[in-house]
Amino acid sequence: MSEQQYEKYYVPEQSVWPIVGAVALFLIAVGAGNFVVESTKGKEGYGGWILTAGLVVLLVMLIGWFRDQIEESMAGKYSAQLGRSYRQGMSWFIFSEIMFFAAFFGALFYTRMIAVPWLAGESNNAMTNEVLWPGFEAMWPLTQTPGGTTTQAMGWMGLPLVNTAILLISSVTAHFAHVALEEGKRARLKLFLGITIVLGLIFLFLQVEEYVHAYRDLGLMLTSGVYGNTFFMLTGFHGLHVTLGTLMLIIMFFRVLKGHFDKENQFAFQATSWYWHFVDVVWVILFVFVYII
Repeated sequence: MSEQQYEKYYVPEQSVWPIVGAVALFLIAVGAGNFVVESTKGKEGYGGWILTAGLVVLLVMLIGWFRDQIEESMAGKYSAQLGRSYRQGMSWFIFSEIMFFAAFFGALFYTRMIAVPWLAGESNNAMTNEVLWPGFEAMWPLTQTPGGTTTQAMGWMGLPLVNTAILLISSVTAHFAHVALEEGKRARLKLFLGITIVLGLIFLFLQVEEYVHAYRDLGLMLTSGVYGNTFFMLTGFHGLHVTLGTLMLIIMFFRVLKGHFDKENQFAFQATSWYWHFVDVVWVILFVFVYII
């Protein structure tokens, strides 16, 4: 076999960013756990500070790792085979994210379809009803806890519906931006990519407004029983993914301004587009099962 049949495959040098990312995720997990416990018990602690530190370390990791990847790509070190490896890696990453959200949707399904009916005495569980929560009637959203805490459900009209429309439109503009890149229309690419970023930022702003409304007007908090828990876990983690996706879009926008990407060399942009469409699909499912049904 001749030497010309082989294709170069760039193997990067050892990097500090994976361990930095692991430290960031550890801090986020510990900080978030302590922050939730402290919030539910009304105590002051270090959970919020640890969580903030983890998010800062994660941001530093993303910036540093993206910088290294961009330098390697622009230096021409990548090959077609490495590009296929990247696509496989991104596909598996999105699959892992699907499983991540599937776990939370599974918890929501178990609570609504199994645990709540059991508490009401269904499926030959009359004793469960009498012992754990006498007089309980199955309903969802569960707006009252055994301790007497009451709340109001977050309706699907208003901010949730507006945010759904915003994300759906942003998915369309992201697609138009990708098509513009494929066709080599740089001005249109910048326009639609910029619109997508603005829509992502508006979504995040409105989600903060929704949380303020939930706490101040509805009494819907993490302490509001299983309904409050599942509501904030699903919408909160999705908001975190939208934040990451928006950050990726911003980085792509600055790379476009510097003249990066063309029809043959565009994987970073393509991967970001995949991720953004994934985030949009998750929100549509979330909107239906958390807000409407």
